[in-house]
Amino acid sequence: MNKRPVAFGLITLALLPGTALAQAELSGANTAWIMTATALVLFMTLPGLSLFYGGLVRSKNILSILMQCFAIACIASLIWLVAGYSLSFGEGNAWIGDASRILFSGMESDSLSGDIPESLFSLFQMTFAVITPALIVGAFAERMKFSAVLIFSTLWLFGVYFPICHWVWGGGWLGAMGVLDFAGGIVVHITAGVAALVAALVLGPRDGFPKTAMPPHNMTMTVTGAGMLWVGWFGFNGGSALAANGDASMAMLVTHISAAAGSLAWMTMEWVKFGRPSVLGIVTGMVAGLGTITPASGFVGPGGALIIGVSAGIVCFYATQAMKRVFKIDDSLDVFPVHGVGGMLGTLLAGVFASTQLGVFSGQGFAEGIETMGQQFGVQVVGVVVATVYTGVVTFILLKVTGVLTSGLRVTREEELIGLDITHHEEEGYKL
Repeated sequence: MNKRPVAFGLITLALLPGTALAQAELSGANTAWIMTATALVLFMTLPGLSLFYGGLVRSKNILSILMQCFAIACIASLIWLVAGYSLSFGEGNAWIGDASRILFSGMESDSLSGDIPESLFSLFQMTFAVITPALIVGAFAERMKFSAVLIFSTLWLFGVYFPICHWVWGGGWLGAMGVLDFAGGIVVHITAGVAALVAALVLGPRDGFPKTAMPPHNMTMTVTGAGMLWVGWFGFNGGSALAANGDASMAMLVTHISAAAGSLAWMTMEWVKFGRPSVLGIVTGMVAGLGTITPASGFVGPGGALIIGVSAGIVCFYATQAMKRVFKIDDSLDVFPVHGVGGMLGTLLAGVFASTQLGVFSGQGFAEGIETMGQQFGVQVVGVVVATVYTGVVTFILLKVTGVLTSGLRVTREEELIGLDITHHEEEGYKL
């Protein structure tokens, strides 16, 4: 059974005045867990993603990355309040929500979504809207104007994130088809990854790429951020059950297994290919394992998670190598090959390992009304293709619009050479 779309359908009904579900009794246990999960997901962005990305760039750009992640978190939160929640989860139609929850209209302290406070449900979903545009930052790190980052992130939330969130989770057409996306393989990782690829192509490579080495300036910081992401991901996936129950605990278990498997698979591939395992490789494999299990986390079992994690480490490793060495695309921090490819892979494999007929590799079952693996896999393919094409086209348009509004997306060559910390913020990350 497709748990998350069903749960979200109930929540959508609960938001409507006069429904019986609006009178449901609050669950203290579920409320406490989703409060915790909400904090964990925000922890993934601030400070997890910020430090992970910050350590990967050169020292002259560390503050620019931290600033971009912090500012996006603030902007996305306010946009979610003003219109994002309503457009994503308002009743609306199959394509977009309505204006019934603009500025959280009608939300009271005792308003319920299912058996948790509506204020909590909206806050939990806000943290997803925060981290998604922040992920894209890694693609244009060290070379986009700060003003362009803010304008593009704002437009992108309206043009891409809110519609696709509604399609999958808010009662839209992909959810109605039975697409399996428990915690954001389509909504978060595919959208962010594809947007990152388009941004990298539109902006072009950093000065000196690929001939000039641009190693991470602080791997200790990156590993610290990676550890925070791993811990925070329990809220990301486990919280998406919207309850303190077996679905949540299983989602957490398979999340951990996939992360561990992805880490070791990437490390092994790197060890075989280059003769030594790197710290950067093992933490990147972890992120690949986490991103790939995300859409499947509520539908697969531990055996399936092991296969998904290993697949993530191998496939995303080769995707990263191809991006930089074959296609020479400067997706600075590997957002597309890790999050985009991982999200696609996990979304497709959810349609396989959700099956209850795979013995030790069995999952929790297909979406309601879907009987065979072929049917479910076909729906997953539709979800991946639609999200990829739509995100790619709209992101390209929004980047061009942003470029017009900011007289160009890129900083000057001189600013890039000096570093964005000084040229854009008049500050330095280190005074040694």
